[in-house]
Amino acid sequence: MSFAAVPLTLYPDMFPGPLGHSMAGRALDAGVWSCRPVQIRDFATDRHRTVDDTPAGGGAGMVLKADVLAAAIDHAAAANPDLPILAMTPRGTPVTQARIRRLATGPGAIILCGRFEGFDERIFDARPIEQVSMGDIILSGGEMAALLLLDACIRLLPGVMGAASSGDDESFENGLLEYPHYTRPVEWEGRTIPEVLRSGDHAKIAAWRKQQAEIDTRLRRPDLWERHEGARDRPASGARRKEKD
Repeated sequence: MSFAAVPLTLYPDMFPGPLGHSMAGRALDAGVWSCRPVQIRDFATDRHRTVDDTPAGGGAGMVLKADVLAAAIDHAAAANPDLPILAMTPRGTPVTQARIRRLATGPGAIILCGRFEGFDERIFDARPIEQVSMGDIILSGGEMAALLLLDACIRLLPGVMGAASSGDDESFENGLLEYPHYTRPVEWEGRTIPEVLRSGDHAKIAAWRKQQAEIDTRLRRPDLWERHEGARDRPASGARRKEKD
């Protein structure tokens, strides 16, 4: 069974977008995943097909209506009962690589893409929706965030990257940023590829890469380094520390 992407959006033409090219595009053509966007506006009930209204209590912008959103979500969920429902919003829980891996092993996702000032909050009380964020940034809409989320999932689907181990050493997979990469020419503008990478000694190369990953993580992402150090210091699950007599 292929991975099913079901974006709920006001701009269905944005899908698959860039995911129709390169590895993701080839996987789409091969049926490894599918993309079936749903137009939210189709579920508006008035003659103007209204999907938004002014914020209760006043303020700038417009808010997507709960009744229209619910109708679109219910339609998608009825057609795809096994898929989790996600909403792309900066108020959501930041997505991690671990969450991406779990999504990629599942049947796919229904992804609600916001616009304007966001969603009527009651939709999250009324439907089982996981609110997710792609980072502490504000986008014009949830479509770009959904594409980012899907790209992260699709590249992990079996056969998409080729070798099963292709993504094992990448940033965040082991709690660290990825080590730096080099390729020919050996010398460029007076800068050379580190000698260890030209040594042919695979043990030394692995040790150097691990060291560089730790250095870069500690300097660039102290938050990741702190979590990595904490995880490394914790005893294995179920293990008990022996008390000294």
